[in-house]
Amino acid sequence: MDYEQAFLFIIEVIGTVAFAISGIRMAAAKNFDWFGAYTVGLVTAIGGGTLRDILLDIPVFWMQTWWYLAVTAMSLIVVIVFRRILVHTRVLFIFDTIGLALFVVIGIQKTLDTDYPLWVAIIMGIITGAIGGVIRDILINSEPLLFKKDLYATACLAGGLVYGALICCHASVPVQGIACAATVIAMRVLAVQYGWSLPVLGDVYCTDGVNQNQSTENKRK
Repeated sequence: MDYEQAFLFIIEVIGTVAFAISGIRMAAAKNFDWFGAYTVGLVTAIGGGTLRDILLDIPVFWMQTWWYLAVTAMSLIVVIVFRRILVHTRVLFIFDTIGLALFVVIGIQKTLDTDYPLWVAIIMGIITGAIGGVIRDILINSEPLLFKKDLYATACLAGGLVYGALICCHASVPVQGIACAATVIAMRVLAVQYGWSLPVLGDVYCTDGVNQNQSTENKRK
C-alpha cells in the first residue's frame, strides 16, 4: 500500500466512524434500541457509498470486507460509553460535518480511479457524502438536511470544485483530499456561525401568491 492509498484508507476509517457515531446518536435521541441505533449508524456510514458503487457499476465496497460492520459496532460502544458528552448538538454537528467532508473526498477519488471524468466524480462525491445522511434522517423520521436551506450539498459541491482545481494544478492526492475536506468543513462551520443559507423557494412562491391574491382582490374592488 503506497502513501496515497494509505491516506485514503485512513480518511475512510475516520469518515466511517464519524458518520456512524452521528447516525447512532441521532437514533438514540429518538429512543431506538441498540440494534436499531446500530442499523441507523451503519446505513449512515455506507448508504452514500453503496449508491455510488451501484451507479458506477463496480462491486459495492462494504461487501468486500467486514471491517465496516466492526467499525460501526465500535462506534456504538463509543456512543454508549460517552453518551453524556455526545448528547450536545454541537458535538453531533462536528461528527456529521467530518463524515460529510471525508466521504466527499473518498467519493471523488474512487470515481476518478474508475476513469470517469471530473464532473462525474464531483457528483459522486456529493452522493457519497450526502445520501447516507438523507437515509439516516428518513429512518429517524426527520426532515433531511439535504433538502433544507442549510449548506449541506452546497458545501460538498464547493469541496469538489476545490479538488478539481488542485487536480489541474497537479497537486498530490493528499493535498487534494485535505483541501477538499477543509473546504467542506469550513463552509459548514461558517454557515452555522454567520447564518449563511440558500434562498428558500417557498418564500418566493408564497410572496408571489400573496401579491397575486392582492391584485385579484383589488380588481374586484
